[in-house]
Amino acid sequence: MNGAQALLRTLVDAGVTVCFGNPGTSEMHFVAALDAVPEMRGVLGLFEGAVTGAADGYARMAGKPAATLLHLGPGLANGLANLHNARRARTGIVNVVGDHATYHKQYDAPLESDIESLSGTVGWTRTSASTEALAADAAEAVAVARSGRIATLILPADISWGDGGKPAAPLDAPVRPTVADNVVQSIVDVLRSGESTVILLGNVGTRERAIRAANRISQATGVKLFAETFPARIERGAGVPALERLGYLAEQVTWQLTDVRDLVLAGTKSPVSFFAYPGKPSDLVPDDCKVHVLAEPGDDITAALEAVAAIVAPDVEPVLQAENRPELPTGELTPQNWVDVIGALLPENAVIIDESNTSGLLLPTATAGAPKHDVLTLTGGSIGFGLPNAVGAAVACPDRPVICLQADGSAMYTASALWTMARENLNVTTVVLSNRSYAILKLELQRVGAESTGPKALDWLDLSRPDLDFVALATGMGIPATRATTAEELAEQFRAAQGKEGPHVIEAIVPTLF
Repeated sequence: MNGAQALLRTLVDAGVTVCFGNPGTSEMHFVAALDAVPEMRGVLGLFEGAVTGAADGYARMAGKPAATLLHLGPGLANGLANLHNARRARTGIVNVVGDHATYHKQYDAPLESDIESLSGTVGWTRTSASTEALAADAAEAVAVARSGRIATLILPADISWGDGGKPAAPLDAPVRPTVADNVVQSIVDVLRSGESTVILLGNVGTRERAIRAANRISQATGVKLFAETFPARIERGAGVPALERLGYLAEQVTWQLTDVRDLVLAGTKSPVSFFAYPGKPSDLVPDDCKVHVLAEPGDDITAALEAVAAIVAPDVEPVLQAENRPELPTGELTPQNWVDVIGALLPENAVIIDESNTSGLLLPTATAGAPKHDVLTLTGGSIGFGLPNAVGAAVACPDRPVICLQADGSAMYTASALWTMARENLNVTTVVLSNRSYAILKLELQRVGAESTGPKALDWLDLSRPDLDFVALATGMGIPATRATTAEELAEQFRAAQGKEGPHVIEAIVPTLF
């Protein structure tokens, strides 16, 4: 058995059964090994950013890591933006990055680069030194990924093709540490102090079981609940307690935390402004507010919340969101009404991938009472995550409808993910919100205090001349596509997409908010 075969067998035995990849010459033995280890599903992406984003979406929904296969340092570099988002989501991914044969590196061939320095920016990294050690390195990489970190295994070509490889047994799955009783009691004391308090939820704290416990605490004590601004995965809708997210703009967060004297963190960190702004604070915690940590992101957040609830709310039931869909709107599409179409027609058990950005500011309100669903958000702020994340989510959950709500500018970063949707016949309905503008940057141009908003500055934020044609783009990559300019057209096309298997794209023409 060569090294690549032993590597693949080790990954599969450890539960990593999907590999999203874009290979090159140095990875050909890994590619060939796919036939020797048929349990591994290989999913081809045309760009490494789509590959890493798909692995992120898969792991968020599957609850276990996917692997990626990337070509040398440039391939890894192409994938770093969505690895950044995955790191912020605390998503476990096993990156396998091919490298030149060990004896070839001395010649500084054109694709030679410092892969370890690149991979070290997003997490754990190791270069396998021998074929015999490769499988054990892979087993350790899986264990690292299962702890919610990105693990990069660098695979020299001669280590891959070398004989003498043997699969390694999986390592024990990591267990989330239990929060100590004295920490739980200290939070109970805060909740009983009578001061204005907020519990901020993140990581698995935005999943239904944890939300139910937090809601019980809120009902019993009067504390406010918020989710972090961009949760990796939040469960919501009818039958789940409502949970408001912190706002994106610093002013929104300041308003949400007005007069709060105690901030309890459950799986997240204190809120900070996304960017620095002249004359405005970066730390968004009020000056006279104390911060308390109930659970770190890696802790057993749910159990900690349930322990607190057992003390302060032993007989309290959570208040669940009632089913409440908006009426279908009529007329020309606007940022205010397109979200009501989604809220009115969202199918049962959907997975929403939300990269609608400025066009989707009202989406949480419109879908609050829709059937129970999951939402995956842009955790790291690096745009181009939506289409690839939808690919991964659909591979992880083939029996669930995946709804990708995608801003037009962001879509162009990783538009090739549409081809993978078509190739794999994934049940993804993508609604592209086409306002032909980097609208958020128009707002930021004003917020950072830039003096000029003249024609040359605004031209850099404009996506017309020529207009992007997502119907043509999607059709050219094998996906049926339509265009909607009215709420009635969007509703008709969305219904039709839900009634058919496979991927669909709807280009929704909306005006910009800014």
